[in-house]
Amino acid sequence: MASFSVVSATGMLGSGFQPESLDKAIALGAEMIGCDAGSTDGGPSYLARGGSHFSEPAMKRDAEAILTRAVPKKLPVVIGSAGTAGSDATLATMVGLVKEIARENKLNFRMAVIHSEQTKETVLRHLRENRARALPPAAPLDEAMVEESLHIVAMMGVEPIQKAFADGADVVIAGRSSDTSIFAALPLLKGFDAGIVWHMAKILECGAAAVTQRLAPDSMMAVLHDESFDVFPLREDYRCSAQSIASHTLYENADPFELVEPSGTLYTREARYEEISDRAVRVSGSRFVRNENGYTVKLEGARQAGYSTIVPGAVRDPYILAEMDEWLAQLDRSIRARLLRTIGNRKYEIVTRVYGRDGVMGALEPTPRTEGHEAFILWDVISESQELSRTIATSLSHMAVHNPIPKWHGLISGVAFPYSPAEIDRGPVYEFHLNHVLVPDDPTALFRTEFEEV
Repeated sequence: MASFSVVSATGMLGSGFQPESLDKAIALGAEMIGCDAGSTDGGPSYLARGGSHFSEPAMKRDAEAILTRAVPKKLPVVIGSAGTAGSDATLATMVGLVKEIARENKLNFRMAVIHSEQTKETVLRHLRENRARALPPAAPLDEAMVEESLHIVAMMGVEPIQKAFADGADVVIAGRSSDTSIFAALPLLKGFDAGIVWHMAKILECGAAAVTQRLAPDSMMAVLHDESFDVFPLREDYRCSAQSIASHTLYENADPFELVEPSGTLYTREARYEEISDRAVRVSGSRFVRNENGYTVKLEGARQAGYSTIVPGAVRDPYILAEMDEWLAQLDRSIRARLLRTIGNRKYEIVTRVYGRDGVMGALEPTPRTEGHEAFILWDVISESQELSRTIATSLSHMAVHNPIPKWHGLISGVAFPYSPAEIDRGPVYEFHLNHVLVPDDPTALFRTEFEEV
């Protein structure tokens, strides 16, 4: 087998890239263009609400730069996890933008639209047939968890994308996808070594993220060979090193040597990284082992956790900073005693984050000390209604600003609030609650595909 060249336009559709990078990739012989358009990085609200992280003009700008270059050259295009979460709503938004681009630029192609959103009935059927498994540390899936889901998507592997190409697609717009499946589907269909292909796809998934120093999102290209692949950035001021490429294998993975996909596991412990120029790296030695326990598809589901009102405040008082834990404990005792008298036993949660101590890592912070001359505190009140959360937050803000300290007798004002009112309603808040896999009838069974001549 000769070679096959794949280009990743950018790390996430809408984040931007230099269009001339694609021009360069095509001049160098690119044979397909892929682009990830989604992630769970932004949290559960995008799946729950059906919205996209980037604006429609931003997504259209990037998609137009891809399609106007790829379609005239008859280069296959894959855009996966359309609209951030890959739900039907955001998939429809992406499809609408693609049609708009085609109409405005007089482009003609066969488009495959692959749906990944699942009905509750489908998930319940798999559950009742004992074909649902929990991923650690999730609890076993039950019917109540399914019923309270606002939206559920399944993360497709390469097979639905491969079927779309086999059925004549020129452009594939997919719902929630494994990041790597976007770039692995076509090379695997062409017969390239699975270990080399999956590792290549892992490096390409975030565009130019695997360079030594990324100034802005941009494109990355890989050339597949029989037993290796070469990877390099398209911007002339970017470069890859053996370390930068090897490091990206750890990105978003707990184990850099075992990367799990629906059909199997990529093993990279024996991978070799060789710098073949001042900008390019050759990778070889990876291997892919198919699952012995069958094919599984990961579910992502979101539910509403309540309504949130936040109270941001800052503390500069050295006495409070020196005894932050006790000061917060005293405040917690006081507010809970007051709320017991005013709202009774109604359920609520107050989450307190102290930035300047452990606000970022919480209980995982190895040095949870308050250092420096000031700290920022964010109180987040979550309850069953916005009215109740605001009621609790107004009591909290008043009690916090006057929360006493042992080293001062009389009234104090210990918190500086940057806004008035100090309480800010965030509205409904959501959480991921499904961390499970289904065992489907076959790798494409959960993913409905539609074709359209654009």
